[in-house]
Amino acid sequence: MADIPLDGTEITLIKALGIGSSAMSGKDLRTKCGNMQLAEMMSTLQGLMSVGFIEADKDDFDSDNFDKIKFMVNTGYAKELKEALDPAPAKSNKSERVRRE
Repeated sequence: MADIPLDGTEITLIKALGIGSSAMSGKDLRTKCGNMQLAEMMSTLQGLMSVGFIEADKDDFDSDNFDKIKFMVNTGYAKELKEALDPAPAKSNKSERVRRE
C-alpha cells in the first residue's frame, strides 16, 4: 500500500463526495464546498481524475456544464483514500502481551 499525499483542497473534495457514496452532481458538490472557488474546484477535480482517484461521467467539463456532471470517488482507491484522510497511528514493535506474576 502506498501513502497518498493529499492537500487541503483534495481532502475537502474527497470528503464532500464521500468514499463509497453514489455519484454527486457538480451543483451539489459546489453546494457542499460553498466557500471554494469554482476554478480551484475544477482544477483540483481534474488533477484527481488524472490519477484515477475521482471518476466523472464526462472527462471534459467547464464552468458552463459543471453543474450537470456527476462525480464520484473511484472505488478501487477507496481503502487507500480512506487511510489517507484518517491515517492510523503507527504501530510499535513492542508486544502487547503482559507477563503475569
